[in-house]
Amino acid sequence: MMKLAITSLLAGSAAAFAPAPMARTSTSMNAFTVDNMPGALAPMGFFDPLGFAEKADEKTLKRYREAEVTHGRVAMLAAVGFLVGEAVEGSSFLFDAQITGPAITHFLQ
Repeated sequence: MMKLAITSLLAGSAAAFAPAPMARTSTSMNAFTVDNMPGALAPMGFFDPLGFAEKADEKTLKRYREAEVTHGRVAMLAAVGFLVGEAVEGSSFLFDAQITGPAITHFLQ
């Protein structure tokens, strides 16, 4: 009984690392459209007020989406950096810690 339990346990764990069978799907059913891109929501649908996507193909639209996400992440890091600069006033090794005041005026000093 113990051997059967160990064998079934090993067989079950080996199946976890086996590759999953790939289902064959029709390309006509999964065709790329701007309406099924992530972010196209019900009230607005695909939002493109300046018409950048009118003449763009699938590869270009995906590149636009990747650039949009990248720029959003950089903007979030910039906002965090602005707040961190406010928190460490006077304790910086840069400029001999002579820059003081709100971060918005640091450039002028």
